[in-house]
Amino acid sequence: MAIRVLIVDDSATARAVLSEILESDPSIEVVATASDAYVARDKIVELKPDVVCLDVEMPRMDGITFLKRLMHYMPVPVVMVSSLTQDGARTTLEALEAGAVDFVGKPHSHIYDGVETMREELLSKIKMASRVRVRQHTIDNIQQANMTSLAETTNKILAIGASTGGTEALKDVLMGLPRNAPGTIVVQHMPANFTGPFAERLNGLCAMEVREAKNGDSITPGVALIAPGDYHMVVRRSGARYYVEIGSGEKVSGHRPSADVLFNSVAKIAGTNAIGVILTGMGGDGARGLLTMRNAGSRTIGQDEASCIVYGMPKVAFDLGAVEKQLPLSKIPQGILEFI
Repeated sequence: MAIRVLIVDDSATARAVLSEILESDPSIEVVATASDAYVARDKIVELKPDVVCLDVEMPRMDGITFLKRLMHYMPVPVVMVSSLTQDGARTTLEALEAGAVDFVGKPHSHIYDGVETMREELLSKIKMASRVRVRQHTIDNIQQANMTSLAETTNKILAIGASTGGTEALKDVLMGLPRNAPGTIVVQHMPANFTGPFAERLNGLCAMEVREAKNGDSITPGVALIAPGDYHMVVRRSGARYYVEIGSGEKVSGHRPSADVLFNSVAKIAGTNAIGVILTGMGGDGARGLLTMRNAGSRTIGQDEASCIVYGMPKVAFDLGAVEKQLPLSKIPQGILEFI
């Protein structure tokens, strides 16, 4: 049965291009388009689409406001279509927090110029979104860590990999850790302009300091380093000092940054002194790297199916035997602290 999609965008050109892309796949049916939130609301009530493809900037009611109302009154999987500029990144992160499943970047110039770049990503994310079980979106109940600090600091390394749904999952994990938690290194699949604003957002919420990683940054307790978009991040060691190295190179497991690249380096450099966590995400990036970590003596945690937006990466890791302990998202911070 075809995936039924509603396209919401104030631009007639954009609606036409998105319809053309989606209808090129026989497994997807565009059931309607809408030029603003009010038309979209009526179409959703009438047609009950499987997925909504939603623009951010619209007249009368912006996409974020509409998304928040939609996820409260009639939850449905939503894929945002937004600019890849820094301002667009901040808006998209707000949309993910409000309940959107994922996003696809609009080209900076005329949308026709980026059709081929968008096609594969849009089709795969619409298909993925159709399988997501969305819930009514309410105010987040997960609280920041009650402990202001660990009994003593630790030189362990915490490595985390995440993809689809990971922006909110990472927020919940990092907010659950104390201010002197182990030095933390994170791969979240994101475009280049998104990781800086994402790190800034987390830094304002977490007891730990969170920032976008720079080449040579030390891995120290109380600091979480987010791999910059479109760059791999690995761990290096000089004496007793752990630090990160940022570089380009080919995509690994379909991604740059890749959780496999990060985890493999952690296994080699830190071994028994590391904890690896794999969170919600489509595909299998990080699964084999997490297995390498476990085989090297690292402790490992995988997010469970019920709490994942997409039980992809954690499932592959679990099936490979890479996951020592599988936990719901709300229990992962405590699981990390117990390993310490």
